[in-house]
Amino acid sequence: MGDKITIDSATMMNKGLEVIEAKWLFDLEPEQIKVIIHPQSIIHSFVHFTDGSVKAQLGIPDMRLPILYALGYPRRLASDLPRLDFLKYPEFNFLEPDFKKFKSLALAYDALKRGGNMPCVLNAANEVAVRAFLTRKIGMMQMPDIVENALENIQYLSAPGLEALEQSDKDAREIAGEFIKKTENKK
Repeated sequence: MGDKITIDSATMMNKGLEVIEAKWLFDLEPEQIKVIIHPQSIIHSFVHFTDGSVKAQLGIPDMRLPILYALGYPRRLASDLPRLDFLKYPEFNFLEPDFKKFKSLALAYDALKRGGNMPCVLNAANEVAVRAFLTRKIGMMQMPDIVENALENIQYLSAPGLEALEQSDKDAREIAGEFIKKTENKK
């Protein structure tokens, strides 16, 4: 998957970013998007419809399949990926995420609910935090603190244009970098 996505998966920031994407892709309110942990990783997504029915996208636990589905939509692209054998997965389990344990997910929901430039700030600060972790400047448990600090210390803009978002991205990266330097100095 790559280093950044692997780290974002471990902190559940990847799910937080997917929640933000879903809001914009499907014109949803944050309250309409729910993250559920599915340990078997067979159900990649599901949607509840107004009539009460649910449609799910299922497949082997390999992200290439949902990506292939998205790239080919509305057609189906042929692949040599293994087929899902339901007998190997006789049970599906679902868990609520622990927002205290996975603070990054909580921060993403908060940024989405606040709106404006906050999702941009979240993403930029997270990228800096992941890079600092990968270069061993910080520990994994410090990453959400870096993101939270940026969200708390940047000017909120309710309806930013492109230039304002670019500036928010730049400012968030600087704020995150300064926070990391202070953290490093305490080691």
